[in-house]
Amino acid sequence: MITIPGVRDEISGNMLELTIGGVKAFHLDNLNSCKGSPEHFKVFIGFKNRVCTNLCVSTDGVKLDLKARSVEDLFQQVCELISGFDAVRFLRNLSLFTAYELEERQFAQIIGRSRMYQFLPKPLRSEIPELLINDTQVSRIAEHFYHDPNFSRSQSGTIDLWRFFNLLTGANKQSYIDKYLERGVNGYDFTEQIRLALDSTHPDFWYLS
Repeated sequence: MITIPGVRDEISGNMLELTIGGVKAFHLDNLNSCKGSPEHFKVFIGFKNRVCTNLCVSTDGVKLDLKARSVEDLFQQVCELISGFDAVRFLRNLSLFTAYELEERQFAQIIGRSRMYQFLPKPLRSEIPELLINDTQVSRIAEHFYHDPNFSRSQSGTIDLWRFFNLLTGANKQSYIDKYLERGVNGYDFTEQIRLALDSTHPDFWYLS
């Protein structure tokens, strides 16, 4: 993972730096295959929050199953990902999170339903926005709602979606590397779903309904 010098912005007092990185996905490779078969990688471009090293990524900046047969092939596909990434739009979308707040009871409902989600029957679960974090990470989010030095609730008990998103990405740092990027993207998508629900664009959002 590398940081690009000079490409940065600030959201709610947090400095964000453009960051590019990747993971060699050995668990996806067929180690018994003949030489020349494609190898698997996971690569991303996004922003790292300097306050806490949380990684902010979205679907537009991630390739979770990049297949390459050579270094040149890998280089070309990474360049395509970078050239197609709209950093300004992504920062604008992240900054929107600061304009939306969850009341404490809404936060509590999301936490409760996040625990329930993992045990729902499959037919019902397929109709609900996916949440990839595990039960331990949900507990960590609840703990840091009260105690995180940077992203805990306000004195009135509310929490804006920027801080909520950083509680998600902070909890995600406990993930194994093979799940880290998927859960990072899912954390952004999940927070965006909450934003749309608060904006009445998605009123039937199960976690808040």
